[in-house]
Amino acid sequence: MAEERSELDERIISKDQHIKEIDLVNRDPKHINEDVVKVDFEDVIAEPVGTYSFDGVWKTSYTTFTVSKYWCYRLLSAVLGIPLAVVWGFLFALISFCHIWAVVPCIKSYLIEIQCVSRIYSLCIHTFCDPLFEALSKICSNIRVAVRKET
Repeated sequence: MAEERSELDERIISKDQHIKEIDLVNRDPKHINEDVVKVDFEDVIAEPVGTYSFDGVWKTSYTTFTVSKYWCYRLLSAVLGIPLAVVWGFLFALISFCHIWAVVPCIKSYLIEIQCVSRIYSLCIHTFCDPLFEALSKICSNIRVAVRKET
């Protein structure tokens, strides 16, 4: 019984990770479009004091702007949403593929090769520069500087 239970749990855990519930109420849970696309009528059209249009024109303009923005967005997302989702899915899959199969192996290869060069460079520095700087330090070690204040 315990084995059947663990097998069932394993099947549930190994369920396809690409299937997940999406939230139809909160469609921006990570707030990536927080400040970008919040454009209201008042953000675009404003009448300064002293130059007001008729109240009916102002109300109709507000309604026209709001409704047309709403339905244009819905129409564009219905027509272009799925093709653009395919394009963006392909693009991010391509980026992931290149990163996994090209970028990371190149970086790892570079790090392995540079480690060998690093050892050779370190050996050359210690062989040639250390004696040079040690000799210069012995030469300069007998230099004495005296500061006198003359009045």
